Amino acid sequence: MSMDTETCKHQPIYFGVVNINIDERTIGSVDVWRCGVCKKRFCEEKQLGIEEIADLVGMPKIDANAKWGVTVCKLQQGKYKWKLVRLTENGEIKHECLDEKIVPLKINNFKVEDDKHWSFLIDDNINKAVEI
Repeated sequence: MSMDTETCKHQPIYFGVVNINIDERTIGSVDVWRCGVCKKRFCEEKQLGIEEIADLVGMPKIDANAKWGVTVCKLQQGKYKWKLVRLTENGEIKHECLDEKIVPLKINNFKVEDDKHWSFLIDDNINKAVEI
């Protein structure tokens, strides 16, 4: 029984977590939820020490041609700015960099191609810790 994920009345079930670590110390995580009906995945960013509500509340939507990923900014010395993002196979995303300047990052094969930023896919790291 295949179901169109757009017509599914999602029943999200907790699926797993990806911990974001610096020197084996967890600084945040991404919770992963999966619909029990259509198996579509949803992600929620949790940055430790940040009290503000995430940009996306509830079960955020993602296009069928995109994957959940995390971008990491190497320029944020001591801060290690990271963000939950939707990565397409090819294209570009906007990233808030130093001094809140918005910079475009080129995406190729679901990965950021930039010498000052990198990314990883959530699907490849569920129930793991990723050192940034």
